[in-house]
Amino acid sequence: MKDFNQNDLTAVVEADRAHVWHHLLPHKPLESSDPRIIVEGKGMRVWDQKGKEHLDAVSGGVWTVNVGYGREEIADAVRDQLVKMNYFAQSAGSIPGSRFAERLISKMPGLSRVFYANSGSEANEKAFKMVRQISARHHGGKKSKILYRHRDYHGTTITTLSAGGQEHRNALYGPFTPGFVSVPHCLEYRAHEQGLEGEDYGIAAANAIEEVILREGPDTIGALCLEPITAGGGVIVPPKGYWERVQEIVEKYDILLHIDEVVCGVGRTGTWFGYQHYGVKPDFVTMAKGVASGYAAISCCVTSERVFDMFKDAPEDPLHYFRDISTFGGCAAGPAAALSNMDIIEREGLLENCTAMGEYMLDQLNALADRHEVIGQVRGKGLFLGAELVQDRTTKEPADEKKVQAVVADCMQQGTIIGATNRSIPGYNNTLCFSPALIATKGDIDEIIESVDGALGRVFG
Repeated sequence: MKDFNQNDLTAVVEADRAHVWHHLLPHKPLESSDPRIIVEGKGMRVWDQKGKEHLDAVSGGVWTVNVGYGREEIADAVRDQLVKMNYFAQSAGSIPGSRFAERLISKMPGLSRVFYANSGSEANEKAFKMVRQISARHHGGKKSKILYRHRDYHGTTITTLSAGGQEHRNALYGPFTPGFVSVPHCLEYRAHEQGLEGEDYGIAAANAIEEVILREGPDTIGALCLEPITAGGGVIVPPKGYWERVQEIVEKYDILLHIDEVVCGVGRTGTWFGYQHYGVKPDFVTMAKGVASGYAAISCCVTSERVFDMFKDAPEDPLHYFRDISTFGGCAAGPAAALSNMDIIEREGLLENCTAMGEYMLDQLNALADRHEVIGQVRGKGLFLGAELVQDRTTKEPADEKKVQAVVADCMQQGTIIGATNRSIPGYNNTLCFSPALIATKGDIDEIIESVDGALGRVFG
């Protein structure tokens, strides 16, 4: 426990209750209970307004604080940059913007250009706009459809929701932007075709994408947008053979490949980017959360030179270039924080730690599954893991969503913050989600596992 000044914090709580509209949170309960205020963070720990300590197993609630809390060197880098030069529209460059772009591209062979923005939703919107402009200028407007995958999530704007494969998140926000077409998910645990597993299922799941392409007409498809590992849709690691077949398909039909790394990017899976586990060659890579570990707002839409060149081949045309702006893409704090964040990851060997601790946590979660029949499957890569809860392992009937949330609440009561799919996939909001910071130790993981073990026992008996 920390001893905070409760007089000051009481006023803060009341101001929050009266004036703050929180993200992803029903507010009716706050009429009779206090909103949670996170006052301080250090390493893997955060403290609320009551001084209670929590071990954060979801990196800021939404897979963001990859290098942990309280990193003074990132804060100092941001402060120093803001004093020297805080902002100018991205129509001009900045020193940290140029340096981070060069350093980022050095981690991404085959890609060459960085377009700065503010959030993952916005980065994905930039890629969608690029695809549409390429279609208009190079394909007579015909090759404009964008494919997205069921269970994937690409953002919260109306157009990114149009590419959203999570029905609950989309509910009530239509009508949506036309020209977005869904392809099936690739969760082997819930395979569309019974009797297939491993590489056979991976290839079949990818072939299902080709079936959609042929149905829609290959000459109408501009891009395929996929998460390398599905995040909020259930932490879905694609089966062996899937990505290799996807690469063949997009090359066969001249379809641009857009990889959404907003969650997986910058170390979360043990490589700089999730797609790098699979040898694919994207045309667009979008990223946000881990780029600066939440110390400043920044997102990037990274493209190949092939894509960039399609916007500069007709200078006599006044509409040939990408006529887009992101206001705070010009804030120098983001790339300054991102440079310092990358320094920490490299100096402390956090990619290697992520891989080692991820394997350890996967083993510990599988050991939990040996003790709790309610765990149907454990899956993940690096420190990005999920445990799908079921009522019956044979039928794979999903666990009741209220009980899944009760596990999350029990862990919170114990002082451990975990996540779960929530109001995303109708009938399948049943996966516990874990994404501890890349600095996690075996002791941290043991504490997380102990909390989940106790919560499962109390909620499911």
